[in-house]
Amino acid sequence: MSRTEFVIATAIILFVAFCLGWFANWLVHRFTRVAADDVAQLDRMSQELHEAEETRDQAITYLQQREAELTNQLAQTEAELRAAMEGLRDARHETEEMRAHMASARPAS
Repeated sequence: MSRTEFVIATAIILFVAFCLGWFANWLVHRFTRVAADDVAQLDRMSQELHEAEETRDQAITYLQQREAELTNQLAQTEAELRAAMEGLRDARHETEEMRAHMASARPAS
């Protein structure tokens, strides 16, 4: 085999290898390409996820506000209960004092 034949054979082999590589690359990109419908579906899903996160954040904010309101109401109710219990205790104490005073003021029979 002469030098010219060797160069031509090498060039043909390299060209065939290049063509096979290009064809393999084209096949890979052809099968892994994302369809427009898939992109639209991903966009829709990301929008729905964003809306769901906003709704969740609004719900969390509402629950925190509601919890603060209920905690405040509970504290007020407990304060009112304590005040009522103290008033009742004072009234009972006053009633006992009145009974004791009336018992001591009765004439002995």
